[in-house]
Amino acid sequence: MVDLFSTDYGLFSVGVLAFIVVMAVWFYRFFTRKMAESEAAQKP
Repeated sequence: MVDLFSTDYGLFSVGVLAFIVVMAVWFYRFFTRKMAESEAAQKP
């Protein structure tokens, strides 16, 4: 655990993991919004 926050490769790993989580949340919101828009456009 000490290596995770005290070394350059540990901090880089934390940064990459944080980026992946943020990207996953962004993709989830993006695709759910697009699906809702698509459903609304198909209704007469």
